[in-house]
Amino acid sequence: MLKTISSVSEWRKIMRTPPGFTGKTVGFIPTMGALHKGHMSLVSRCMKENDISVVSVFINPTQFNNSDDFSAYPKTLRKDRGLLQKAGVQYLFLPAYEELYSDDYLYKIIETDFSKKLCGTHRPGHFDGVLTIVMKLLNIIKPGRAYFGEKDYQQYVLIKNMTKAMFINTEIIPCDTVRENSGLAYSSRNSLLGSDNKKIAAEFHRTLRQNISTKEVKRKLENFGFKVDYIKDINKRRFGAAYLGKVRLIDNVKQ
Repeated sequence: MLKTISSVSEWRKIMRTPPGFTGKTVGFIPTMGALHKGHMSLVSRCMKENDISVVSVFINPTQFNNSDDFSAYPKTLRKDRGLLQKAGVQYLFLPAYEELYSDDYLYKIIETDFSKKLCGTHRPGHFDGVLTIVMKLLNIIKPGRAYFGEKDYQQYVLIKNMTKAMFINTEIIPCDTVRENSGLAYSSRNSLLGSDNKKIAAEFHRTLRQNISTKEVKRKLENFGFKVDYIKDINKRRFGAAYLGKVRLIDNVKQ
């Protein structure tokens, strides 16, 4: 049965009250809610590989460089609870801002290289917020494994390298991007696309994976109506970010 935990002290009490999690493996999936098939694929893998599965839902304000984007982010907590309950997840960590940011974000984790490229160039401070909240959550939950989708491959790389650099004893597990039938990567923000833009959005992945130059990809996407942030090839992987209306889409493909 799904148990909801809202405070750090409550979670720590569960961990230290005998028998706690002694002899059991703990897997963790941090989310901002509005769960979809991509999230649930992480849940499925986590549950197969661990005795205890924990999912957090927290819309982290420090990773939003646009207040309107933060306000518009979809909130579907009742549905999320139902999905996690049905899947058999044991714990939902549902903290308030004050619980996680008692310092009001005076302290933060900053990476000075890869986070400044790609999304970091166009969303200043975004990855500072991402790395800070992930560090906090890993220190609270203390999982043996944590699961992240490869749709945001830059985020995965940064988190993996952060845990290595900071000697965090959690294995960061990458999971394949889950896509709709059209090829569009599942994203919580997809719900903000209208029906017409949803059809056009499918062209993002189709164009990104074509064997053409980044300049040609950008030109084609702009012809479809996208406002392109970047199309870049790094380490045999093509990364892309583009707006369709007010919705920002990201994706990547192996080359």
